[in-house]
Amino acid sequence: MAAEGKIRVLVAKPGLDGHDRGAKVLALALRDAGMEVIYTGLRQTAEQIATAAIQEDVDIVGLSCLSGAHMTLFPRVVELLRERGADDIQVIGGGIIPESDVPELRAKGTAAIFGPGSSMEEIVRYIQEHVPKNEADESD
Repeated sequence: MAAEGKIRVLVAKPGLDGHDRGAKVLALALRDAGMEVIYTGLRQTAEQIATAAIQEDVDIVGLSCLSGAHMTLFPRVVELLRERGADDIQVIGGGIIPESDVPELRAKGTAAIFGPGSSMEEIVRYIQEHVPKNEADESD
């Protein structure tokens, strides 16, 4: 059971990308900011990520992709969440993502993209500002 009022974040590495240092650093930064973080590990399919997001009842999914497959994988996770009635779960992405790909990713449902040079503080702030607090938090 989630701690009352904590934002729940699933951090995932979709596709064949084998580098997860950045995702692990992000997971720690999110935890340090008071969020509850679930990290799925490397080489997850879009289906595994969507299933885990629903099972873990997360508020937001953070996808990290360095392999260049973001144009396929990010929209697929969004699509699967929508198909499964979990379109209230936001999806954000990060990694080596060309600026020219951002408009299409946004149009296909990725809420925000954090490319090279994005700071952990920027990502934490985005999540805190764009993910509604759980109702239990509002009674404090």
